[in-house]
Amino acid sequence: MVEVTVTPQSSLADRPVQIRVRGLSPSQLVTLRAWLKDEQGECFQSRAFFRADGAGEVDPGLHAALGGSYSGVWPMGLFWFLQPDTLFRRLVKRDVAGSPFRVRLEVFDGLCLDTDPREQPLASCEAERWYVGPGVQRVPIREGRVRGALFLPP
Repeated sequence: MVEVTVTPQSSLADRPVQIRVRGLSPSQLVTLRAWLKDEQGECFQSRAFFRADGAGEVDPGLHAALGGSYSGVWPMGLFWFLQPDTLFRRLVKRDVAGSPFRVRLEVFDGLCLDTDPREQPLASCEAERWYVGPGVQRVPIREGRVRGALFLPP
């Protein structure tokens, strides 16, 4: 049974996570896809093609992506190379304290080039990427023409 995991499942957006796929056949070619919808409902996604090792595992921190949104060894590549489905959109988090970005990770058999895959993934999981740590207080700043926010630790 194929399984994809993200460790830790919930983390701050600037912290690294480990992505692992287990249960594949040795040397199986797979597509690992990450996607999310921003606060406006715009879809952002990335994908990378991998060949499983002799134990039937894929670890983007150890194994080189053969192509897709990037190539080579990039442990956080699926998060760093997220691209919008609609041109000229930017991934921006407006409500930094209220909710995380929920990034869906999916594993597909073979090379999956479609932006909206028709086939079911072999496995999937979800990672939460928070922009403000627990207990951090956000204080709006308005002084003359200056606008901003001060984030105070607990």
